[in-house]
Order: sequence, then structure tokens, then C-alpha cells
Amino acid sequence: MQAPQGLQGVMDVMLRDLGAGDVGWLVAQHGEHYAQAEGFDDSFGALVAAILDAYQRDRDPECERAWIAVQDGQRLGSIFCVRVDPETARLRLFLLTPGARGKGIGLRLLRSCMGYARATGYRRMVLSTHESHRAACALYVRNGWRLVKSVPVRSFGVDLVEQSWEIDL
Repeated sequence: MQAPQGLQGVMDVMLRDLGAGDVGWLVAQHGEHYAQAEGFDDSFGALVAAILDAYQRDRDPECERAWIAVQDGQRLGSIFCVRVDPETARLRLFLLTPGARGKGIGLRLLRSCMGYARATGYRRMVLSTHESHRAACALYVRNGWRLVKSVPVRSFGVDLVEQSWEIDL
């Protein structure tokens, strides 16, 4: 049976847990992409490395999870669900490689993360991003997230508008 129009290629994308080599790949992808796309300095890669270090060191496998999207052996993206408190999960490190965008992979990652949070017993999710991440913000809106705070900041060597989003599960 053939995949429906627009879903060819997405059906054979595997979502798996964090594995060997993924941490280095994630740090490099975040650092390179945001340096090229938005002019971020090296402090962004260092932040991603610190987030991943804390996740690996402190992860509670009962209520925290990572997904890496892979197709034909190539990593395409990631998303993480981490505990804030017993009722709140934080979405972190949501990334799609440029070639993976616009194919439904981001939606699949987001729904997997939100579904996991709901099934794990979290009552809400939060995330932080930047206004310049327009495609991701549009995806959040389409999936019921609310923008709750927007603040101009200087981070990673550039002027940005930092945003906080949340959703009740």
C-alpha cells in the first residue's frame, strides 16, 4: 500500500531514543544551524551541550524522554520531554534539519512528545523559544499552545525576542 499524497517519505521515518553519537550531533546541528540562520555565537552550542549533559546525568526514565527522528540512517531531528515538577513537563531541543522541514516530521515529533507527557501524567507543558522561529511557533499554535510571555533580550550575541509558551494537557 502506498502512503497518502504528501506523506511519502514520512512513513519510514523512525523515532528512537537518544543513542550513541546523538549528543555530539545535536550540539553541532544546533550550533551550526543557528549560527548560519540567525547569527548566534558559540554560547548557544555551549548551552545545548549543558542541557544535554544535565539530561544524561539527571534523567528520570520514568518521566523524561528524548526522540531522534531517523530515516535511512540519517538523523533528521529531535525533541525532548523533561520534568519541571510533578505536573509540568518542558519541551526542549526541538530541531529539524533543513531538508526535513515541511514534511510532517516536526508535527510527528511534537505529537509524540505531547502524547508521552500526557500519558506520563503531566497536566501541562511549557517551552521557551524565540520569535524568529516562526515555523515552530505556527506549529505550536496549530496544536493548541498559548504564547504567555514575549520579552526582548540580547542572547547568543544577537538581539532576540524570547518567548514562553504553554499548553494544558
